[in-house]
Amino acid sequence: MVFLKKRWLYFLLPLLAMFAVFAVLQRPEPVQYITSPVRYGNIEQTVLASGTLNAVNQVNVGSQVSGQLKSLKVALGDQVTKDQLIAEIDPILQQYTLRQAQASLDSAKAQKQAKQALLRQYELAYRRQQQMWRQDATSKASLEEAAATLDTTRAAINQLDAEITSAQVSVDTAKANLGYTRITAPISGTVVSIVTKEGQTVAASQSVPTIIKLANLDTMTVKAEISEADVIHVKPGMSVWFTTLGDPDKRYHATLRAIEPASTSDSSDDDSSSSSSSSSDSSSSSSSAVYYNGLFDIANMDHKLRVSMTAQVTIVSGEAKNVLLVPIAAVENNAQQQSTVRVLEQGKVISKIIQTGLKDSLNIQIISGLKEKEQVILGDSQSSTDNAGNSGQMMPPPGP
Repeated sequence: MVFLKKRWLYFLLPLLAMFAVFAVLQRPEPVQYITSPVRYGNIEQTVLASGTLNAVNQVNVGSQVSGQLKSLKVALGDQVTKDQLIAEIDPILQQYTLRQAQASLDSAKAQKQAKQALLRQYELAYRRQQQMWRQDATSKASLEEAAATLDTTRAAINQLDAEITSAQVSVDTAKANLGYTRITAPISGTVVSIVTKEGQTVAASQSVPTIIKLANLDTMTVKAEISEADVIHVKPGMSVWFTTLGDPDKRYHATLRAIEPASTSDSSDDDSSSSSSSSSDSSSSSSSAVYYNGLFDIANMDHKLRVSMTAQVTIVSGEAKNVLLVPIAAVENNAQQQSTVRVLEQGKVISKIIQTGLKDSLNIQIISGLKEKEQVILGDSQSSTDNAGNSGQMMPPPGP
């Protein structure tokens, strides 16, 4: 009898063990939650843009007269002061033009003197004719001829006065052009570019040719390209800071001065395009990005910032200090488009409706609905497992 009981025990024990293992395997694992505490902190809502640095005051210094660039008095990078001589154009042609204009003026003056001498002679002749006419010693035709000669001479003198005025203008113009052969700096600044080299010939018949580019680098201006999606949130007076590619750890702070009303694209300004090309361009431009230039200035007394540098710009559209913050990943929208979060309280998950404010790339401001140190849920092990099963790989938990 005892032997039979032992045999049943040997048979039942493995079955009991299998049932125990099966029960353990079928028991669901407890859900593990990834949480983050509600905390106080500072937040900035920003708009990112890319910009280019230029000098606030930059001038293309050119020549108003044609000729060979005889001498260049400055080199690239030189500091110059206002009215300093920077270049000279060969003045020989302007000197010849001045001499010719002066000769024309002298000729007109000499002709006037000759006419004035004739005028005195014709005045005397006319008076004699008048006396003889009263004495009935001359004919009326002779008197009229003397009067006509006198009037003609006076008109000729008036014409010469006009010619003298015109000749004087030509002389003044020639003197001015001769002065333009000496090119001086219109502002104090730095030579940032030399366009025309010594010995080259410049032609000023169509437009003013540029000799050098002069810029005052003490103050730089940044043109930041703001996308059309962000420009409605930006206005002058907002705080702004930027970094350069060469020194990404150095922040330059300024204030947004203005936003240009027109976009950076000039496709709409092409009035010469035909209607057919305009319609095709409109379809292509509708899919391209549109940007607007935001302008702000920055002091640059050490001249560390240079023309055409790239600026990574951050415009602060809103900021708040010492406010409640939670990670953006914790906030969801319900069917009524209300902002909600899941909160873990004593092992239970509670959904709460919240009111949000500013947000940055990581956090969002909580205006109402939560308290400090409450644990908001970012994710859980069950949802992570489901996502991994759907995608065929383990998904990483959301960041804090």
